[in-house]
Amino acid sequence: MRRSLTLALTLVAALGTPATADPTEHVSTLSDQRAVGITIYNADLALVRDRRHLTLPRGESHLALRDVSAKMQSETALLQSLTAPSRLSVLEQNFDYDLLSPQKLLEKYVGRDVDVVNIDPRTGQRRSERARVLATNGGVVLRYADRIETSVNGTLSFPSLPPDLRDRPTLVTDLDNATDGAQDVELTYLSGGLSWKADYTALLSAADDRVDLRGLITLQNASGTAYRDASVQLVAGDVNVVQPQFKSAAAGNVYSMAAPPRPTEQALFEYHLYTLQRRTTVADNQTKQVELMTAPDVPVVKTLELRGQPYYYRSSTADLGTRLKVGTYVTFRNAGGALGIPLPKGAVRVYKRDNAGTSQFVGSDAIDHTPKNESVRLHLGDSFDVTASKKQTDYKVIDSGSVYESAYQIVLRNAKQTSETVLVVEPIPGDWNMVSSSAEYHKSSSSTATWSIRIPPGGATTLTYRVRITF
Repeated sequence: MRRSLTLALTLVAALGTPATADPTEHVSTLSDQRAVGITIYNADLALVRDRRHLTLPRGESHLALRDVSAKMQSETALLQSLTAPSRLSVLEQNFDYDLLSPQKLLEKYVGRDVDVVNIDPRTGQRRSERARVLATNGGVVLRYADRIETSVNGTLSFPSLPPDLRDRPTLVTDLDNATDGAQDVELTYLSGGLSWKADYTALLSAADDRVDLRGLITLQNASGTAYRDASVQLVAGDVNVVQPQFKSAAAGNVYSMAAPPRPTEQALFEYHLYTLQRRTTVADNQTKQVELMTAPDVPVVKTLELRGQPYYYRSSTADLGTRLKVGTYVTFRNAGGALGIPLPKGAVRVYKRDNAGTSQFVGSDAIDHTPKNESVRLHLGDSFDVTASKKQTDYKVIDSGSVYESAYQIVLRNAKQTSETVLVVEPIPGDWNMVSSSAEYHKSSSSTATWSIRIPPGGATTLTYRVRITF
């Protein structure tokens, strides 16, 4: 019975065969590694520093550095000797990221001969027939001595492993070594597949006036290799990066949690650098979290805001909506206590305890990189019980199409058993002047009028105003 291609491709030649066909090649694995450090940036980019202890022959030789990142930007790779910097030079380097798999091995053998092996299930006798691989697109095409077949009846046996096909990402270098004995070398390069972000959780107090804030750093490694016992640094800021021309695919994730102590922080150029205080292993296909900061009892200000739009000041628009959404915002200042450190950008998820003491999710928002002493403002959602309706009550042209006058009515309703205050924020275009208003307002910016309107429990408050605009 004929078997499918995926079952038929057994790596007979690869079993017990080294990853390289070149006997003069010196292979370096993670067993040679003495230290590794990674500096991870926000934009799916990392700087890898891989230090290894090697014994290289004098003169020209080939060095294969295995277990490097599969997403290495090979044009950034720099290999140098730390023991004798002037005695070791790189003549040529090649990054082999075409990794060994049944399909890749078959593709490398297009135009070459393989053996198709069958075993008689009754006698156990092994029978081999030579065939040439003609194509592998969407299947396999084999030409035998007397026929052409488009499937594999048996197991494919390959005589050797192609030298440019390796079981792990490998940087192959041609070296000229002018010294004897062991030496420490360091390979540095930029790589994709490594990223980090900040995630924050905030627990609101019962009165919505304070939060307990916790920040976590989330590391993700989909680079194709592990970084064992690595020193890890993180750069927060918008770093300009020239994107590489070639990219490889990402991988999945597994989750783990690391323990304190927390990272330290320092300024670096126009960015901020966070250094983990303990070495950690960042495995391939892994997501790891470490604590960034904790700040209990942070004062916050909660506001309900009805925000308008500038478009309806330019024309006659009667009904502007009923049961309009009133946004819920929480603001705190990044200063004092356990705060007052640069906060990397990330998502803030806010919780609050219900009457039974169970934490419930009440909203989230994304924050940008926030320096110390700056404010953090979170839009958590819209109020359920506080709504508004708005309409234009008058509109007229005053002067030849350049001066207009509009009047509006906003009714704010509160279904709660407690009074609420809503900020009505109206962006008004052009050169404007408030002709009349039923409540006091302030000009919060050159193009914004803001009212603070109190609504009684279970009641409603009406705001009316007239504005003249010159364009």
